[in-house]
Amino acid sequence: MKVDVFNEIQDPRPWQEGHQGARIAEALEQARLADSLGYGCWWQVEHHGAEEFSLSSAPELLLAAISQQTSRIRLGHSAVLAPARFNHPIRVAERAATLDHLSGGRLELGLTRSTGPEWRLFNIDPADVRRQTQQAFEMIPRMWASERFSHSSEDFEIHDVPIVPKPVQRPHPPLWQAAANPASFEEAGRRGVGVLGTTIWESAERVRRMIGLYRAAARACTSPVGSYVNDQVAFFTFVHCAETDEQAARNGAVAAAAWYTVKALTFFEAADAFVENTRRQEELLNSPTGGGLTGDFLRTEAANSTGPTRAQLVIGRVLQGEEVDPEEIFEALNEQDSLIVGSPETCRKKMRVYADMGIDRLMTFHQVGGMKHEDVMRSLQLIGDLIPEFDK
Repeated sequence: MKVDVFNEIQDPRPWQEGHQGARIAEALEQARLADSLGYGCWWQVEHHGAEEFSLSSAPELLLAAISQQTSRIRLGHSAVLAPARFNHPIRVAERAATLDHLSGGRLELGLTRSTGPEWRLFNIDPADVRRQTQQAFEMIPRMWASERFSHSSEDFEIHDVPIVPKPVQRPHPPLWQAAANPASFEEAGRRGVGVLGTTIWESAERVRRMIGLYRAAARACTSPVGSYVNDQVAFFTFVHCAETDEQAARNGAVAAAAWYTVKALTFFEAADAFVENTRRQEELLNSPTGGGLTGDFLRTEAANSTGPTRAQLVIGRVLQGEEVDPEEIFEALNEQDSLIVGSPETCRKKMRVYADMGIDRLMTFHQVGGMKHEDVMRSLQLIGDLIPEFDK
């Protein structure tokens, strides 16, 4: 299992003069440390209008800066918002290939649909996002593989255009898809791209079953969108390591986990997303074809359900607008191994759970909420000491 870093550049209040520049500078320092410690990849998100939740609105620029200050760590865009009003496929291909050159062939490229708040911000019709995301997945590797590119569809008319530069990596950099539900895991596998998920609100057992769903879909993929099937699973989760479990708590890990939970569920309008996801799942279950692998997954889940977990109940209360005690949020997530927080020994045991599931890349999310920069740096160091045990 590769051990990576996941970053949002979070900037929680209260703010001081120059806080945004300070956060960006801290991210660069953390990336340099991660490079020296042997982390596998630095993954940077793309969000817009996120305020304190994320300053990472121009991740390709931050990754370009990191490329010039590091030598080994790979650079992952997790993930480019793929509908064309966010990022036209030609611009994605051009920027990504340029970054591959700047980094000496270290790029990993993810794509995703995004969610309602960002669609509204860019005046994107939700009915278009799935179609345009699929086209981006198909178009970008073809742009890299051909001297001149043409494509004709409802959304694009491109005729015999040279898209340059071409990436360093051949046939192209690894492709990934961000996924948040079983249907998206199957979708990524059927596209033949790696899957980027999160464990923060999922139990270890459900993560294990979603990995199985993705692997089955990837095995069935005979026509990948790229030149090959990138059969890899990556998950990010909140990680904070300190000398002792007690020190990790004193450093603010409990409050940070709760802050992230509330802010993320609010920013992504998770209550509305839950309703839409439920509707799509019902469509799959009622499909005459049975809903494919996801339909089988959902039926098995329903048959084996013993009721909502403690974490699901807590998240439900947050979605309803209740102010839940941070300690209660943390404990509910921690008891189902959704987080990796504690001493090196505690973190080692929790990381082993993920490795045993068959996760290929553990994206450790250190800079969360109000965690102090010096504590983040120490956490990176302590987890870095464990990397040789997992990445042999």
